[in-house]
Amino acid sequence: MKLETYPIRTTIEVSFSSRLTFLANKEGRSRVKWKCGKQRVQSSPAIPSMGGGGVEAGSSGPLITVEEWRGSSSTKLFRTATLTAHPSSLSLHKWGSRWRELWRKILEAFVPEGFPSSVTTDYLPFQFWDSLQGLSTYIRSMLSTQALLSAIGVGEKSATVIGATFQWFLRDFTGMLGGILFTFYQGSNLDSNAKMWRLVADFMNDLGMLLDLVSPLFPSALIVIVCLGSLSRSFTGVASGATRAALTQHFSLENNAADISAKEGSQEMVATMVGMAIGMLLAHITRGHPLAVWISFLFLTVFHMFANYMAVRCLSLTTLNNERSSLLLHHFMETGQVLTPKQISRMEHVFPVWGSSWNSRNNSILLHKKICLGVKVSSLKHSDMVELSVSASSLYMKVKYLLLEKKGVINVIIHKHSTPADILQSFIHALVIASLMDKSKAVHTESRLWIDENYPVFVAKLQSAGWSTERLLAPSIVWKADWFTDRMDDKTN
Repeated sequence: MKLETYPIRTTIEVSFSSRLTFLANKEGRSRVKWKCGKQRVQSSPAIPSMGGGGVEAGSSGPLITVEEWRGSSSTKLFRTATLTAHPSSLSLHKWGSRWRELWRKILEAFVPEGFPSSVTTDYLPFQFWDSLQGLSTYIRSMLSTQALLSAIGVGEKSATVIGATFQWFLRDFTGMLGGILFTFYQGSNLDSNAKMWRLVADFMNDLGMLLDLVSPLFPSALIVIVCLGSLSRSFTGVASGATRAALTQHFSLENNAADISAKEGSQEMVATMVGMAIGMLLAHITRGHPLAVWISFLFLTVFHMFANYMAVRCLSLTTLNNERSSLLLHHFMETGQVLTPKQISRMEHVFPVWGSSWNSRNNSILLHKKICLGVKVSSLKHSDMVELSVSASSLYMKVKYLLLEKKGVINVIIHKHSTPADILQSFIHALVIASLMDKSKAVHTESRLWIDENYPVFVAKLQSAGWSTERLLAPSIVWKADWFTDRMDDKTN
């Protein structure tokens, strides 16, 4: 007996197919799964259909049931709707409350998609403290701006528009010039020391606000004070922006750096609006009471620095810079084990360290202070070249770097065809020599043996502990070299 379908079957199929396509195309947000009911064949007369295949007359039960699920590859899926198609109808049942949907939409404006699994575990505590320090900054900015406007004569009959405009021009011009100079001298170093430069940036911002606040007290030196304040804040803009970009890359687990950056902007806007509102209220309350202004400003400044310190302490960066590499190697040479990023984050310095004598307890593990990476070979002497000729033809034949010890400093000469992996190995090799200088005289030979036996194991354990070993985060190496020796030529021939 020939099986055919009713015309209504085709109509339902087209309508439902378009709905199914709509759901399936929302990849990463909604997903569908379906199940079809079995139909029993009847011997009743059939009505010709508009297409092949079909279902018999008088059949009962749904043709297909489709469930809609929401979630990305990094988040837990949850059911949002169920659609059931019958021969003559389509039913829709939605799961979840409207309040839950509203809360989800609000949350999507402030956290990255797939949160929390799409970002690192230190993202949330960092953003918490970062928002608090931002709130403090915007409250204080209202107080310092009020003082600055008063200093340039806003509200006074004797003040002229052209005078105030000129002072504001000098202020902005100095800030822009300072930003360019700071980028020129420190731009390549911001990535490798993101924690330290973030604290420095906020300290310079606090200093700039402080100078704005004291400007009315010294009218004769107003221009100088205002320009110094602008110069201080220009360092903040460059350092804060650069370190924020580095941290965004760190937080990203699913190539979602753009999403993280956009949501961070939303969070900052909320902190700005709240801070400005509170700042306006505080400025109104403390108007005419200089002591109250200073107490409020100093209290908020102390809180601002505390929040910044807590924010950078929350970070567990997985990239290798000079200090982290030194700490990791020192522990590995003593115990044979590699520390995790979280353990290293408690040990590394977040404040600037001028000289290795800052903390005598940690002198032995601050080996990176003895390394000079990327030496300019035109500065070498004849005795240095003689020493290099021996080591290049014996100890460093298979690597793309040379190491030279001079007055307790390990100079690293990088080959012009070196890769990021070669640079990382050269730095670790230099650290090994620095650690052996007080223990042995044949440091080059012993360090070469240590590298051959332990370096592959060290790198493998770094990767297992969650460290990124693709490259060393260090200032750009602009001086490289190429070398040829007669001894090398003799061995090759």
